[in-house]
Amino acid sequence: MTRRDLAVIVVAAGRGERLKASAPKAFVEINGQTILEHSLSPLSTLADLAQVVIAAPSTHLAEATEIANSVLSTDATLDVVVGGDTRQQSIANALAVISDDIEIVLVHDAARAFASASLFERIISAVRSTRASVVPALEIADTIKRVSGSEVLETVDRSALRSAQTPQGFIAADLKRAYANAGDDFTDDAALMQSQGKKVSFVAGEVEAAKITTPDDLSGVLSRLNGPGRTGIGVDVHRFSADATKKLFLGTIEWPGVPGLDGHSDGDAVSHAIVDALLSAAGLGDIGSNFGVDRPEFAGANGSVFLTETVRMVRAAGFEIVNASVQIIGNRPKVSTKRAEAETALTKLVGAPVTVGATTTDGLGFLGNDEGVAAVASALINKVEARLGS
Repeated sequence: MTRRDLAVIVVAAGRGERLKASAPKAFVEINGQTILEHSLSPLSTLADLAQVVIAAPSTHLAEATEIANSVLSTDATLDVVVGGDTRQQSIANALAVISDDIEIVLVHDAARAFASASLFERIISAVRSTRASVVPALEIADTIKRVSGSEVLETVDRSALRSAQTPQGFIAADLKRAYANAGDDFTDDAALMQSQGKKVSFVAGEVEAAKITTPDDLSGVLSRLNGPGRTGIGVDVHRFSADATKKLFLGTIEWPGVPGLDGHSDGDAVSHAIVDALLSAAGLGDIGSNFGVDRPEFAGANGSVFLTETVRMVRAAGFEIVNASVQIIGNRPKVSTKRAEAETALTKLVGAPVTVGATTTDGLGFLGNDEGVAAVASALINKVEARLGS
């Protein structure tokens, strides 16, 4: 018969100030689920789980309870307590409601939202076999320096160093006793146990259990979850107009002294190519299917109209634009004269860096004969869904 003697404390009381979120960190959404939801997901697989205690901000107790009830497919007891001003105080509050029947307690930071179920199991198994405290830890890849001010004093031997993670596992009675006798504030529970002479061992941690603290941490997590990104390509070609009064627009800006381009809109081959690149990267069709010549409202429209709507569509589909690049092909205009202005205008509209280049066809073909202008664009987007609060 499975022993039901395990409790897991999930610390979710952080304010998220370094994450620059308007919601407490555990309630920031990643790919449609809060960090707290992600952190609770592995718990339902733990066969010996008897109790879950969440330490949450006083303003989010009801939300934490609702999230836990929706995620945890287990009949384990659920308690949600108010977090303290420090991590250690939050855990003390959680320990106060741990049942006397609990033998093993794991303490987990919600900010390590993607720790796997297998990591939890490794910790539990090690605590059962050693009857002592166990933490997950990673080897340190970087060279470590001991410094004073701006001076490097020495290189530290990293072979004996590890980076500690959570969940950390303990014999419940030992951890309760350590907290009752705590005199100082510690950054993790293993340090508290060691301050009172208790032995702590470690098992292999995992990269996926990295802590989310800053926007860069969040970007790294999203990159691992959503992949390296998606690329798209777009091509557009327009001939020079016979209408001497038509102005040339490329990259949404006017280029004086060169004939305009024929087209249903303003013939802006640069903007249109970028639109196609973004739409293709996001799997949203192409400029023809979204802004076709059968749409009279787009007659004569500036390229900014198409770019603005395309950016909205791409973002609504859950993507972030990383960058775009476009190359103008033709004898005219002289791109170097307005390259910076075009890049500035396009970057502002796209909300990401846009670079503009140019080349010719060495006199070959209709472009070489100065009959028009072509543009080839590429775009990189990421599937990124993170909401830092309302």
